Amino acid sequence: MRVLLSGNEAVARGAWEAGVAVACAYPGTPSTEILENVALYPEIDAQWSVNEKVAYEVALGAAMGGRRSLFACKHVGLNVAMDPLMTSSYTGISGGFVVVVCDDPQMHSSQNEQDTRWVGIFGKLPVLEPAGPGEAREFVKEAFAISEEYDTPVLLRMTTRVSHTKEDVEISERVEVEPRPFVRDVAKYVMIPKNARGRHVVVEARMARLQALAERMPCNRVEEGCGKLGFVTAGVSYNYVKEAYPEASVLKLGMAYPFCDEKIAEFAGTVEQVVVVEELDPFIEDHLKALGIAVTAKDASFRIGELGTAFVRDIVEGKKKHATPVTARKPLFCAGCPHRFAFVVLKKMRVYVAGDIGCYALASLPPLSSLHTCICMGTGVTLVEGLGLAMRDERVVGVLGDSTFVHSGITGLINAAYNKAKGVVVILDNSITAMTGGQQNPTTGLTIRNEPTKKLDLEKLCQSCGADNVDVIDHSDIAAFEKLVTERLAEDALSVIIARSPCKMIDRRRRPVPAYEQELCKQCGLCLQIDCPALTAIDDGFIAIDGNVCVGCNLCTDVCRFGALKKNEA
Repeated sequence: MRVLLSGNEAVARGAWEAGVAVACAYPGTPSTEILENVALYPEIDAQWSVNEKVAYEVALGAAMGGRRSLFACKHVGLNVAMDPLMTSSYTGISGGFVVVVCDDPQMHSSQNEQDTRWVGIFGKLPVLEPAGPGEAREFVKEAFAISEEYDTPVLLRMTTRVSHTKEDVEISERVEVEPRPFVRDVAKYVMIPKNARGRHVVVEARMARLQALAERMPCNRVEEGCGKLGFVTAGVSYNYVKEAYPEASVLKLGMAYPFCDEKIAEFAGTVEQVVVVEELDPFIEDHLKALGIAVTAKDASFRIGELGTAFVRDIVEGKKKHATPVTARKPLFCAGCPHRFAFVVLKKMRVYVAGDIGCYALASLPPLSSLHTCICMGTGVTLVEGLGLAMRDERVVGVLGDSTFVHSGITGLINAAYNKAKGVVVILDNSITAMTGGQQNPTTGLTIRNEPTKKLDLEKLCQSCGADNVDVIDHSDIAAFEKLVTERLAEDALSVIIARSPCKMIDRRRRPVPAYEQELCKQCGLCLQIDCPALTAIDDGFIAIDGNVCVGCNLCTDVCRFGALKKNEA
């Protein structure tokens, strides 16, 4: 039977077919849909975890206990889980354990570009890299077999194009896998130095066995062609090569690490020119050069962003990649988004805003231009403390979402309280994990399957962390919100303001569109500065309201000083 599946859907399907019992993740584009689809299979115990480190450890624990388990994240999420990942390479597992990581070349939804293939070398772990959804399904199943045979976590590296591309995929039924018995093995699972030294020896021996496996893996295959060109490639780049040079010989590496050195050398001897095509870092290129193989590879300027069919031809011809402007719709908050209210106020107050990972990062863009840092999860708290130490005369406000606060903000708040820091942190509580499409989190009181569960009390939590003041406010009242922030900034205290208003994906009510009296309009443009998609400038500085987009949040009427925009109670 064949079904049209995206890469992420195919990973979920492959996991189910492989008899996976436990799957954990924290949402992050482009990996989010993996767990959303896993949760559709009742045989799998699926959970949104509070962050990637926790998710990795829960899945690892299940694998140690003998059940096949899966962990999924995006590339920056793996950074959060690196601590347990590195040590789990030493401990190994019992039941199969697959670590799915979705890289994001071109940074469609990310704060940096990373190449997860290096983690294979760093962590001494095997890495599989599918080129499409069909292979994603197959490789997940193969990864579980490798994991159990070689007693190791296995990395499955996806990229945005593979995760979100659709393909007609052959599917099969689930194979139930008997749980492996849990064995109390202190030397294997307790990584004190004495035991870890012994396990490192095991890891090196395992890598030698995996190297031999790479030579005979069917996913490392040679496709014979004609002509002098021979391509060595992997992942989505394989598709670009086949489109650009369909008749050329290709060595496709399905196992990205460890390398099949003998097969690579043999392939290089059959062609006149070896061309390496890969996105981001020179992972394959550097290894082939280390083997003494002369290769044609992309100019260093190609290490930024995605490739494509045209770029493959440029690589063969030795051209450099020239940056081309990307035309796309300007990203902005949804109509009626509660975050807009907070940033209109913070911009007016001229405070320095330390941001975080979430929809609110859009406030950094003009015309709002009211968010000044965005580093990683939790920095909406920790940078307030750090900036406060360096900029004692500057008013600093931190912002982060409810899900982000639970992910990485709690420890930062405890640290600030413990070290007697002062400042204001605003938790933009929109009651959902919005940026990745609306997933549940511990503050919503629902699980990944929308089943009721314990709901985290943010107010009590912040008080327990040591905040001097914890206020809850609906910040759609911008005057009250500004007054509260001003008061808390003036105090010698550590304050948390929970700005609570549901995301428009939850609260879909539409209120009457504001009335616009053009004769009262002074063409000052203040209403346009809130960056609402329902407001557009027309001739002579006047505005128009798109009634199909407007949800009647009335923020524009609050900022209009001349009464040209009025709440419509009709």
